[in-house]
Amino acid sequence: MTLLPDCFCPADGTRVPTDSLAWCCPACGGPLDLDFSPTPASLKSLAGRVNSLWRYAESLPLAAPTVSLGEGRTPVVPLREGISAKLDFLMPTLSFKDRGAVLLAELALRLGPRQVIADSSGNAGTAIAAYCARAALPCTVYVPEGTSPKKLEQIGAHGARLRVVDGDREAAAAAAREAADDPETFYASHVFNPYFLHGTKTYVHELWEDLGGRLPEVIVVPVGNGTLLLGAALAVAELHAAGLIDRRPALYAVQAAAVAPLAHAWAQGADDLVGATATAPTFAEGIAIPRPPRARQILRAVRESGGTFLTVTEDQIRHAQMDLASRGLYVESTGTACWAAVREGALGERTAVVPLCGAGAKTGLAQP
Repeated sequence: MTLLPDCFCPADGTRVPTDSLAWCCPACGGPLDLDFSPTPASLKSLAGRVNSLWRYAESLPLAAPTVSLGEGRTPVVPLREGISAKLDFLMPTLSFKDRGAVLLAELALRLGPRQVIADSSGNAGTAIAAYCARAALPCTVYVPEGTSPKKLEQIGAHGARLRVVDGDREAAAAAAREAADDPETFYASHVFNPYFLHGTKTYVHELWEDLGGRLPEVIVVPVGNGTLLLGAALAVAELHAAGLIDRRPALYAVQAAAVAPLAHAWAQGADDLVGATATAPTFAEGIAIPRPPRARQILRAVRESGGTFLTVTEDQIRHAQMDLASRGLYVESTGTACWAAVREGALGERTAVVPLCGAGAKTGLAQP
């Protein structure tokens, strides 16, 4: 097996060998980061490479993939003057989570666990199930009650065992983490395992390539657990350090007003979550995370980029979904949150790209 970079805890510096199957910091229980500082390839050198996210090999902690489904390289299309959308719902499992899931499955295959465990509100679990099927790895996915039936169907179709947990998203995560402590178990956590973030960062590497070696003034991302935002921050830092961009775009984080703990902390000027915030049902189930484990990192990344937080109402989400559908883009309600946040001029004249993260076929239309 190729030597893998170690993980470390960003809170206390504890180091964890990647091949240990440890899924969190043994000292504080927090999520891990990767001791990995790559130098991205130049724009010119990308010509002729494989047409998937693996074309950015210099920027990835794993090489020579065996479980790829051709993920990545999704189109960028204009929505209106200055604002484009990246169609990440056109991935193999119909969501952007494939970017991180393929790295987790590839890592698991190399470590050789007895089983793989994941938890999800739907899309991450589907992606993990699909790539574990590709790798012939036994997989169990924990989901909260109320998860979209279409997502449950998709997870089961890939051969994963489903565990529907009474309670919310946090209850499903707690059940998965308890199961993940069993010996020879790989916890394919899109929150705790940093390999997932190094997969999602390819979203920005693709933007940079598609825009001819530049990035928009603003990158808008939906935020629940923050995996796309933190991946974007990694990619921006890598490209800037390599001299491949001369300025860093602002990161705008979007939350549903119904579940907005990070936006609340931001409004308070806090560095971490502030107490308990009220929550309510939301169409944006994929970002309905009351207590994201990487909250401090998310808030810091947005602040350091010069960005901000935006929130959207249920009516705004519903209308944005219908608006995108009228433009030929059928996107699940969570995936419309960013367009809901910016379609009425919140960015002014600045250029921006929004991700359309999941296909509408996964959830159907948001109903008033």
